[in-house]
Amino acid sequence: MKLTKLITTSAIILTALSTASVALAADGGVYESNGSIEFVPFDGITPPVDPENPDPNKPVQPIDPTNPDEKPNPGTAGPLSIDYASSLDFGKNKITNRDETYHANAVKLSDGRFVSNYVQISDNRGSNAGWSLTVKQEGQLKNETAMNKELTGSVIKLVSPVAASVSEGILAPKVENITLDPTGEASMVMNAADGAGAGTWVDRFGTVEEVTEGTETVQKNKAITLEIPGKTPKDAVKYTTKLTWTLTDTPANN
Repeated sequence: MKLTKLITTSAIILTALSTASVALAADGGVYESNGSIEFVPFDGITPPVDPENPDPNKPVQPIDPTNPDEKPNPGTAGPLSIDYASSLDFGKNKITNRDETYHANAVKLSDGRFVSNYVQISDNRGSNAGWSLTVKQEGQLKNETAMNKELTGSVIKLVSPVAASVSEGILAPKVENITLDPTGEASMVMNAADGAGAGTWVDRFGTVEEVTEGTETVQKNKAITLEIPGKTPKDAVKYTTKLTWTLTDTPANN
């Protein structure tokens, strides 16, 4: 009889403990906390990137062919910026009375590599509002100390443009073939419509080709040309011009 009571009592205690455990579990609950991050427009200067692999995590240092001992001009500051634009160097050439087309030298980097000539834009406003980039030739190629001061009739062209970025899920800006107007009219280079062009973008022209000129091997870009009529008189001097790149914060209507 005593054994039966002990077993019954133990069963009651186990049942009570089990019931208590269920009650404790039911008294738990669910709680939510938050995670957040906020972004503001970038106001620094974005360095140049490799136009073949435009990764902002891997900046490069182009060499200015018109002034090899100095770094190229720094990019513009702010959330919408021109980071870099290649200077165009068409090399040393023999005077001739024939119509000639000269090709630009490719861009040399500080690590010794050669890449396509390019212009680089960064849009870190966070508004996705679009933008447009133009370029203007500030007059004909000139040398004020020469007898024949101007290369009359000369035309610079930039063709085979490619817009490239490592940004994902972003619409690319539209790019254009360019024929520069030495009278000063601006030419459209890149146009990012509303919702396009966020992040860092390059517009690279053509590809690098190894060309033999006399006894020299040089790296050229045949997508960028300077056409000079044979009838244009030329002195044995260097002729120069300036290119003005202008970035605006609204896309062009085209």
